[in-house]
This record gives sequence, C-alpha cells and structure tokens, in this order.
Amino acid sequence: SPSAAHSLTDTPSAEMADKPDISAVSNFDKTKLKKTETAEKNTLPTKETIAQEKEAN
Repeated sequence: SPSAAHSLTDTPSAEMADKPDISAVSNFDKTKLKKTETAEKNTLPTKETIAQEKEAN
C-alpha cells in the first residue's frame, strides 16, 4: 500500500534526526537537573495544603 511505503520513508530520517537531538539534550539536562529538582516541589497539593486553603477561604 502507498501509505505504508510513505511512512517507511519518513521513519529512518526521523530516527537519524533523533539521535543527535537526544545527545544534545542529555548534555543540557545535566546542567538543568538541579533547577528541575527545585521545581518538583510544586507537585500536587498535600492534604495539609488543601486544609489551609479551605481555612483561608
């Protein structure tokens, strides 16, 4: 089928582009990881947080 042949043409070029991208990203990630850890504190609210918000309202 023509559509299958088309996707086969797309896939290799996508993979080729992916590999340098990933290595570039992992080089950056090591610098950004510490900032990401700090941001992780902004996760879902705990029961304490919800209780405080109910009292404030």
